[in-house]
Amino acid sequence: MVTDSGKTDGQSGPTERTRVVTLGFADMQTRARGRGPRCAWAERSVTLRQYHDEEWGVPTIDEVRLFELLVLEGAQAGLSWSIILAKRDAYRSAFAGFDASRVARFGPTEVAQLLEAPGIVHNRLKVESAVTNARAFLDTASSHGSFASYLWGWVEGRPIVGRPEVAAEVPVMSDLSVSLSKDLKRRGFTFVGPTIVYSYLQATGVVDDHLETCPSKPEYQTSLVQDDLGIEDRNRRPGQVPARRRTSSTRRSSSSSVL
Repeated sequence: MVTDSGKTDGQSGPTERTRVVTLGFADMQTRARGRGPRCAWAERSVTLRQYHDEEWGVPTIDEVRLFELLVLEGAQAGLSWSIILAKRDAYRSAFAGFDASRVARFGPTEVAQLLEAPGIVHNRLKVESAVTNARAFLDTASSHGSFASYLWGWVEGRPIVGRPEVAAEVPVMSDLSVSLSKDLKRRGFTFVGPTIVYSYLQATGVVDDHLETCPSKPEYQTSLVQDDLGIEDRNRRPGQVPARRRTSSTRRSSSSSVL
């Protein structure tokens, strides 16, 4: 069976020789604004609207941003995204500007300080997870050239473009998020269940789930990302098809955790 990532069941992820991500997304063009309403969740606050318009679903290969979103998505578990966005600056200050190399060196003293730090979620498991994940993030980046190469290798450098017409058609997880969740856990990451991972994929632009009517819905050229990311077709086994759409998913209700 071919899963979302374009890999057959049993494949663990991108090859260890995946080249370093260098730049990208020159072929992505945003459609003219004003063709329809935004995704409904974005209209609940100015902060959510700005995040939706400028960040959500925009492909990123920046290592600091990839780590930041990993920390924030883990912190969100059981909470709303609007709460976490309101605490974003506090998290940036508490977690060394989301510098994974610095966070990875945090020990019991720093963890204790974080549990008293103003503005962040004071949950020991989540705080310790951020430190654990920083170490796993660096290990994964080391074995793949960058964490971006590892992450984007799962989709051969192509964003998975959803075509939801209404919020109820947006998934909460997919074959890809289940497979990636398993591999991240194998690599030592925590707070990376399939639902959290799917939100992470949306946030980093690996998955684009903007509604079809949304002004922020981009158009993608067929040449997008693969050349820009330096991820070659040799990462796909003979006979496999490119990862262009989900094969199965669980639908998201209108009361999504992104709200």
